Amino acid sequence: MSAADLAQAQRPRKKHACFPEGRVGFAIGDIHGCADLLAEMLALIDGEKVQGTAPPVLVFLGDYVDRGVQVRQTLDLLCADNLSGFERRYLLGNHELSLLNFLDEPLRNRAWLAMGGLETMASYGVSAPTIGASRHDLVEAAKALHWAIPPKHMAFLRSLERYALYGDYAFVHAGINPRRPMVHQTDRDLLWNRTRYQNDRAVWNYRVVHGHTAEPKPYADDHRIGLDTGAYHSGRLSAVRLEADSATLLQVGKGDPDRVARARVKHTFGNRWTRAIKL
Repeated sequence: MSAADLAQAQRPRKKHACFPEGRVGFAIGDIHGCADLLAEMLALIDGEKVQGTAPPVLVFLGDYVDRGVQVRQTLDLLCADNLSGFERRYLLGNHELSLLNFLDEPLRNRAWLAMGGLETMASYGVSAPTIGASRHDLVEAAKALHWAIPPKHMAFLRSLERYALYGDYAFVHAGINPRRPMVHQTDRDLLWNRTRYQNDRAVWNYRVVHGHTAEPKPYADDHRIGLDTGAYHSGRLSAVRLEADSATLLQVGKGDPDRVARARVKHTFGNRWTRAIKL
């Protein structure tokens, strides 16, 4: 952790969450192998008018792999020099961790195959074993996948961060334990936490921006902003723009059935959200 992140983790939250003065931030929810939606979102963000004294921030909230069929193309986009004028932060999701665990210890982590790992293997051109495959077949499948993943992709996956802090906002993949300081959060807190965190009303010194929990529409209240809208099955990828004390939803994809495919949906909200966002 950097000295700046440590200082951020130890300071109290203000009454109203604000992004750092003079900066604009963006966060993108779970992508899950939807490279086409990611390309649209990057183009949308790149076209946003940004004014500030420092480069805008772009945080990817994790879960780039599994479930969708364009995993390799998704990592190609993430590893490319897109939006070079942005400060980019790439967070670790539970699916990236599960993929890496399978590569390192396939016999102990065969459950990853049922979490969307089959789609990831297919995207890299590797024949996936069945869930009940023999120990030998699992080990050979992990070896084949390791060789099929380009070194640039592997380096990217192993460099992912656990969280990012900016102003009154904490960016994580899944959630946090509000009864622990940020510096003491565990992987289970940050990568897997769901209902325990969302139902906990303990006082917390950050407004948390997260993915992981797929919801029909983005959700936000004083404590959190949830951006996972299940891109791989809903066809909608969601993001948020943060500036001062305002938050703006950005979304690409087909939206509701009655909407034009790939329509841009953008809504601006106040600092206090108390219910699910209506798109």
